[in-house]
Amino acid sequence: MTSALRAARADRTPLWGGWITGPTVLGPEEFARAGYDYVGIDAQHSYLDDADIAGMLRNIEHLPIATAVRLPTADPAPIGRVLDAGADAVIIAMIESAEQAAAAVSAARYPPAGVRSFGPLRARLGVDPARLESRADVFAMIETTAALADVERICAVPGLAGVYVGPADLAISMGVPVSAATTGPEALEAIARIHRAASAAGVIAAIHAGTGTAGRTLAGLGYEMITLATESLALRRGAIEHLNEADGGSR
Repeated sequence: MTSALRAARADRTPLWGGWITGPTVLGPEEFARAGYDYVGIDAQHSYLDDADIAGMLRNIEHLPIATAVRLPTADPAPIGRVLDAGADAVIIAMIESAEQAAAAVSAARYPPAGVRSFGPLRARLGVDPARLESRADVFAMIETTAALADVERICAVPGLAGVYVGPADLAISMGVPVSAATTGPEALEAIARIHRAASAAGVIAAIHAGTGTAGRTLAGLGYEMITLATESLALRRGAIEHLNEADGGSR
C-alpha cells in the first residue's frame, strides 16, 4: 500500500505543503484545490483534538493531497491513533537524539519491529498489519541545538522517513532572532548541515518555511518537502488582497 505522500514524492520534488492549526472543513480542501502536495495537521500548537484530526483525514481522503500530523511527543498511543485514522505520516516534535527518533519509529511499527498496538479504524485501509505499517512515514523534528549536535545519528535511524526542521525553535535554541530563522547566516548554516545529514543518510529533508519567499530559498538549498503557510496566514493574505482591491489600499 503506497501512501499519498510517497506517491507524490515519487512524482515530483520539492513538495509544497499547507498547515492546519484549527478545526476546519474548508482549509485542507482549499490547500488541495490550490495545488498543494500535502497538508500538515498540527496537534502540538493548535486547537485540535483526536476527533478533529480524524474528521479532517476522513473528509479529504478523496482529494489529491497527502497528510501528515505533527505530534508533541513519541508517545505510542497518539501516534497509533492518527495512523489508524489514515494519516500518511507523523511528524514528531522536539526530537533531540537518535534514541528518541528510534522510539518514534518503533511507535509506528507493530511487533516485533515496534510497539504499535493493532486497532485499525478505517475500512479503506484494510486490516493487514504489514500493509498498514508500510504506508506510515515517521519524521523527526530537528529544532534544538541538542538535535543539531546529534543530527547525523538521528538521520541514520533505521526506518526513519526523514527529518523536519522547525526553524523558529531552532533559532531560539541557537540564540538567533526568530526573524532571522531562515535568513541569518548562522541559521542557514544549521539548516544546510541538517540537509547534508539527511542526504548522506538517504532520508527526506523537510522544513517549515512559513512563507513562499522563504520556501523558494529553502528549495534552493535542496529541501524536498516545504511547508509554506498556515490556513490562518493564507486566509489573512487573501482577505487583505481583496480589501486592498476594493478600497485601493487606503487602510
